[in-house]
Amino acid sequence: MPETIGVFVAWPYANGDLHLGHVAGVYIPADTFARYHRLRGNRVLMVSGSDAHGTPITVAAEREGVTPEDIFRRYHRRFLETYQQLGISFDLFTHTHTVNHFRVAQDIFRTLYEKGYIFTQTQIQLYCEYDRRFLPDRYVEGTCPYCGYPNARGDQCDNCGRTLDAIDLIDPRCRLCGQRPLPRETEHFFFDLPAFTDRLLAYLERQTHWRPNVQHFVRNFIQDGLKPRPVSRDLEWGIPLPIPGYEHKVMYVWFEAVIGYLSASIEWSLAEGQPEVWQVWWRDPRARGYYFIGKDNIPFHAIIWPAELMGYDESLNLPYDIPANEFLNLEGQQFSTSRNWAIWVPDFLSRYAPDPLRDYLTSIAPETRDSEFTWQGFVERNNNELLATWGNLVHRILTFVQARFEGRVPEPGALDGRDHLLLDQIAAGFQRIGDLYARVELKAAQREAMALAREVNRYLDEKAPWFQIREDRAAAATTLFVALRAIDSLKLLLAPILPFTSEQLHRLLGYRDRLFGDIVIEPGPETGGHEVLRYRPAESEGRDRWAPSELEAGRPLPPPQPLYQKLEESVIEEERQRLLAQSR
Repeated sequence: MPETIGVFVAWPYANGDLHLGHVAGVYIPADTFARYHRLRGNRVLMVSGSDAHGTPITVAAEREGVTPEDIFRRYHRRFLETYQQLGISFDLFTHTHTVNHFRVAQDIFRTLYEKGYIFTQTQIQLYCEYDRRFLPDRYVEGTCPYCGYPNARGDQCDNCGRTLDAIDLIDPRCRLCGQRPLPRETEHFFFDLPAFTDRLLAYLERQTHWRPNVQHFVRNFIQDGLKPRPVSRDLEWGIPLPIPGYEHKVMYVWFEAVIGYLSASIEWSLAEGQPEVWQVWWRDPRARGYYFIGKDNIPFHAIIWPAELMGYDESLNLPYDIPANEFLNLEGQQFSTSRNWAIWVPDFLSRYAPDPLRDYLTSIAPETRDSEFTWQGFVERNNNELLATWGNLVHRILTFVQARFEGRVPEPGALDGRDHLLLDQIAAGFQRIGDLYARVELKAAQREAMALAREVNRYLDEKAPWFQIREDRAAAATTLFVALRAIDSLKLLLAPILPFTSEQLHRLLGYRDRLFGDIVIEPGPETGGHEVLRYRPAESEGRDRWAPSELEAGRPLPPPQPLYQKLEESVIEEERQRLLAQSR
């Protein structure tokens, strides 16, 4: 029976382009996971969107002298284009500045307030006398009181991952003018997180399948003692509080952004013309929701969002898994947008194809510890693994069949023990590798699939059909038939990671259907220039295609084309110099 899988992906702030750290830790893993489940015929809903509110957007707008809406719409459009080029197959990628999201977020806030889970309290906040304004979140920087990091933000420390209150920063400074702000009283709304301590601990005890880094972080966070969390901000940009007399305040962005998973599911449902179908993913207890995030977002998704759901509507499904990744570093340093020490995805894709990037980032994915992107590693992975192990294997099989068997799948003779051994190894790989994909162990799935590609290379070297054909054409035909079935199967095993070239190989093997559908940019269900990204499934989807090849003899094959290109060693130094030049 098909499974119901929700793939809920972190919402990027729409205040700048995406860099490789974003896509390595969140978007490529989420897409790989979603594509695997689509190949299994499972019912997948993958949603996310641009985070249009909060201080990252307003700070950027003030720096440029434009409106927050100008900033978020600019980068929202760039996100749509980047995800489309990278093959990130969102069923819906929307944003938080929609009528639908406002309605859902305000309903949750109002309900929690009426149930007593949100209350008002006077709070000390930092106030800049020069700019004559309160300074929430990212309007303040200073030294982290926990780890001593000198550039911690007013809402979170990027170094140790702790959530912060700006008032706790050591030596705080206003990001607008650089002066030291002063404490001043203001009234705010707070979410009574401590009221959910017992329920959150019970929930955590059931999540034995979570990654150890996530389990340890959440357990320590709860055991340190939960505190009421502020859920309002003194800003003009955002979602107004639905409480009479407080409409001049807006919701704290981290309270309302996580609501986007629910509101985006509802928006997708409305766009499909089935207004209630979102409930299949959110109320059916058999459905499983996977949240793909970076480690800095663990407390918001593993503690705050479950508590919001518990308080709002206990019939809604809590996150089943939160496969949070650690951080990706770049050439020995942390990514830094302020210093421009980053590789921006649109820039990367202007020079290189998406599948080699998806392959390399999967191979170094920071699943359990921080990892590092290097240009040397990218070039070596492309040339020595993707091209040498997989691409060349495919090309030499297809070109040999084209040249010596009239471009048709050869008719095999009786298979010998070696033939059966290879096909049995490939067949066993579907269960083993499928289990790894399903457990979000994507590096291991890739490693196992590439190991099978090396087995096919060994098989070809042993059988040597280029020698067989001189004396025994039938034996060569059998070898190539087995090899074609092997690469046809490997095409599926690698397709979640390599969707573009797997689709290309699918055509080169004579198939007329498609593995995957299209990713399109189109108007959303609301008016006012609301653009979204949508995945339009292929006709072949909806059934389980995760099975060994049944490629038939006699099928005509189109002329072969290489899947990958070799990268020159000079690329390494060229790109390093480009990185150094832009960061100065």
